[in-house]
Amino acid sequence: MMISVALGQVLSLLICGIGLTSKYLSDDFHANTPVFQSFLNYILLFLVYTTTLAVRQGEENLLAILRRRWWKYMILGIIDLEANYLVVKAYQYTTLTSVQLLDCFVIPVVILLSWFFLLIRYKAVHFVGIVVCILGMGCMAGADVLVGRQQGAGENKLIGDLLVLGGATLYGISNVWEEYIIRTLSRVEFLGMIGLFGAFFSGIQLAIMEHKELLKVPWDWQIGLLYVGFSACMFGLYSFMPVVIKKTSATSVNLNLLTADLYSLFCGLFLFHYKFSGLYLLSFFTILVGLVLYSSTSTYIAQDPRVYKQFRNPSGTVVDLPASGQVEPSVTYTSLGQEMEEEPHVRVA
Repeated sequence: MMISVALGQVLSLLICGIGLTSKYLSDDFHANTPVFQSFLNYILLFLVYTTTLAVRQGEENLLAILRRRWWKYMILGIIDLEANYLVVKAYQYTTLTSVQLLDCFVIPVVILLSWFFLLIRYKAVHFVGIVVCILGMGCMAGADVLVGRQQGAGENKLIGDLLVLGGATLYGISNVWEEYIIRTLSRVEFLGMIGLFGAFFSGIQLAIMEHKELLKVPWDWQIGLLYVGFSACMFGLYSFMPVVIKKTSATSVNLNLLTADLYSLFCGLFLFHYKFSGLYLLSFFTILVGLVLYSSTSTYIAQDPRVYKQFRNPSGTVVDLPASGQVEPSVTYTSLGQEMEEEPHVRVA
């Protein structure tokens, strides 16, 4: 349980690093280049993971994967790219508080998609944990209002809010799709295909929409270092997130990421002289309590959604149970318990 929370907090710290480097680039050096920053990350993914697929043999080779599933990964690459772009773009129209609150929309999106497409089933304690986490985010937004920390133009607020909701929806689709791929195929295939199509489409978008902004960047070693730091954090996030999702779930990961804004805030107290409020600490511990509640018990997969029973098998082997009048035939139950290295299976004959 605590391991899943700790892994999620590593992802939050990486997002904190992404946010801090982006803020320095935007505020101190006036380098507003979100597409270029995404492009750098996709290029790194391409160099590491796509080339790995290219040298593999057999059905796991890059060309073999492209022949079978190229159009699916093309759609996923576009979704992933535009999710990042929409949320960053929203900061130009709405306030920081609105972005923080509306970005939580990714959680119900992930829950619904996981329920219908991955057949993941939740217990009451999971929903309690989710509500507690969102209450913690509300507490943080309230603290922002009280201390006057509502950065953002706030003009055309409706446009900004719609951009956040659109980005959160695309994030949710991308995360659930990612969970499906890493559970049924492989992490390297997912990252390799994201690197390939992400680099291709972000390159096109960069050439069309952001080439003028890129020419305005006052290049020096400090800016170069910030771009390197951003790319390292982004690459680490993309590389490590599939590992955490496989051990937990897309829903659990997105709940853990709620603390990223708080880590950025705590750093901002020293780096940007933000005002402090005790509500920030209350928010942080409220989210952690929600995470512990959510992680305290496992979700499960039921191929027949009418059945809400969970069978546990610590050994991780397949066990055939004798058929009886009380058990429905041909139903497979899979626990997604975070405490287990592999997913246990119990087959009902």
